[in-house]
Amino acid sequence: MLLDDDPVRAFMPHPPVAVSHAEEGPLSGLTLAVKDLFDVAGYRTGCGCPMKLAASDVRTTHAQAVERLLSAGARFVGKTHTDELAWSMFGMNAHFGTPINPAAPDRIPGGSSSGSAAAVAAGLADIALGTDTGGSVRAPASFCGIWGLRPTHGRISLDGCMELCASFDTCGFFARDGRTLLRVAEVLMAEDQAPLAQQIRLLRPLDMIERLGTEQQAVYERAFAGIATQSASIYPDTGADTLYQTYRVLQGRDAQRSVVPFIAASGMPLATGIDGRYEHARSLTQADQVPAEAVRTAFRDKIEGLLAGDGVLLAPVVPDVPFKLDLPTEAQDAYRHEAMRLLCVAGLAGLPQVVMPAGRVDGAPFGVSLIGPRGSDLSLIALARRLTEPRG
Repeated sequence: MLLDDDPVRAFMPHPPVAVSHAEEGPLSGLTLAVKDLFDVAGYRTGCGCPMKLAASDVRTTHAQAVERLLSAGARFVGKTHTDELAWSMFGMNAHFGTPINPAAPDRIPGGSSSGSAAAVAAGLADIALGTDTGGSVRAPASFCGIWGLRPTHGRISLDGCMELCASFDTCGFFARDGRTLLRVAEVLMAEDQAPLAQQIRLLRPLDMIERLGTEQQAVYERAFAGIATQSASIYPDTGADTLYQTYRVLQGRDAQRSVVPFIAASGMPLATGIDGRYEHARSLTQADQVPAEAVRTAFRDKIEGLLAGDGVLLAPVVPDVPFKLDLPTEAQDAYRHEAMRLLCVAGLAGLPQVVMPAGRVDGAPFGVSLIGPRGSDLSLIALARRLTEPRG
């Protein structure tokens, strides 16, 4: 960490190493925090795991996304905490601790990009890199009351970043406002491959919205009040559980090829949460994957047909505000399962989702989002900025 103080424990305690950046560029004047899944020259890459950190050499090159931001003028200030192997969504790391949520200090910050979200929310960095596999940018953005983007799958390079689940992993990022988020997106991406049409259909996914409680629905309605919308149905006829179970199978099969071999070979102790996901992933076979792939393909076709280049979903992000740090484990699991029924929509479809602050429930932040067509990332952020402007 290159800062004098870290009051929210967002940063890894790496010995500070200066990292050069361009003096001029589109991100000049902005400070950058980087999730400790990405390589930064002069630093080890720990991935939230003591055994990964011990085995890591000091990197001599930057991850491609880091290099782009530095070349655009962003100034690196440190590497941030993550859930162990990025395999959770709460930000509670049994080895390195839990960053403080600056917007709700008695509640979780969200993970696995916990440190990056906390650093931005606390004003310790203007922008931060994270990764989003199952919701690891979107959930902490909502929990910490900031902006975040899960981009179109495959749109931003993950070279130099730890792989968790290749068919879901994305390079996401945070900012405190939509304008800054768009500046970062313009550096990390080329022009939109499929920009939104001039005439846009704004869609209310009723079956996603109905999963919210009364107070959460009220925040959602206020966020999009006065906007002309059409109703839509997202989940397959068999329901949200089908999508969630499909995600679990496909994520687990991806993990079999990435982190499961490391866990098995290293003999690392398994913290609560990751132990169950590890055992589930190990149990899966090709026979499980084949029908799951068929569901994913059919779902992608359905959503792409629904959006058709001019449709945008006004979507909930998570079902509730971040829970308090002392919530029992069983209730934490119930929250995760319910949250994933919302978060898996963009993940399975491979679509961009931008999160923006919307309000508070029980004193804690609650965000809303837009999900757009594949390749519409930049115009989707621009639309989100317009929709959040004050309306008469």
